[in-house]
Amino acid sequence: MYERDPKASDVLLSVRGLKKYFPIKSGLTKKTVGYIKAVDGLNFDIKSGKTFGLVGESGCGKSTTGRTLLRLLEPTEGEVIFNGENILTYDRARLRQLRTEMQIIFQDPYSSLNSRMTVGEIVGEALLEHGMVKSKKELHERVVSIIEKCGLSGYHMKRYPHEFSGGQRQRICIARALALRPKFVVCDEAVSALDVSIQSHVINLLKTLQDDMNLTYLFISHDLGIVKYISDNIGVMYLGRIAEMAEKNALFDHPMHPYTQALLSAIPKSHPLDKKEHIILQGDMPSPANPPSGCGFHTRCPKAMAICSREIPVFNAVGENHYCACHLYNP
Repeated sequence: MYERDPKASDVLLSVRGLKKYFPIKSGLTKKTVGYIKAVDGLNFDIKSGKTFGLVGESGCGKSTTGRTLLRLLEPTEGEVIFNGENILTYDRARLRQLRTEMQIIFQDPYSSLNSRMTVGEIVGEALLEHGMVKSKKELHERVVSIIEKCGLSGYHMKRYPHEFSGGQRQRICIARALALRPKFVVCDEAVSALDVSIQSHVINLLKTLQDDMNLTYLFISHDLGIVKYISDNIGVMYLGRIAEMAEKNALFDHPMHPYTQALLSAIPKSHPLDKKEHIILQGDMPSPANPPSGCGFHTRCPKAMAICSREIPVFNAVGENHYCACHLYNP
């Protein structure tokens, strides 16, 4: 069972039993007839100044997790302990104050920017809203400073989002998120909408900013190669739950869960002569509105046993800081 201490001095964010269910309405009376279990009981910790990578197939609940942590979506159940306090108990006033410490970088840099505002207005809006600058001169200096840190120039302040490339627009989004000097940032598929040639530049920028500003990231992605490069610890998510979690090298060198093994087998080898067994999963991921009984992965698992369809596996330690939810390792 995962029982790490959420009050440990190096843990900035601790998640316990986090759930987010979306009601399914039907009929003229809009009666609730079921729930989409997008996030179904997550437990993990993120250390200060580190990056926790969250990977999985589309629809597994990664983005919902990130939005729920920030309370952009209200959770159904659980705890999110940030700086030693459960932020799910915060009222609107305290939540507003929390926005200066927790930010998000969205997947699509164009749709997340207001096309009628200049870059200077976009980046400086939150500074004005939270009263973090006392004059127009200070606002200008703060905005220029952060956009230059993100690889843009001061003269870009007067331009509009449509005048930039995709990579530049994502830099604007990063500057907007970091303008308030937050401690924790959710990177929600932050590079998946960019060309491959630009992705590496943005990833390196995120790493540089993390070192310079002591940032803590939740990095959400479906690209295992990028996640391995930027993350310190990785959680593999399937159907609303974490199937396996470990330090990145341990996860890649010794994957334990059959789902993790299948994902890693799909990564192309860098050399054409390297031989590798590909694990082909049958069928699609079940719907979170009607998940299978027992282990959610048993309908596709090549190692499934009779118990897998009856009982949900416990999230057990299978090594040092290495956890896996699989009956193969349950006592």
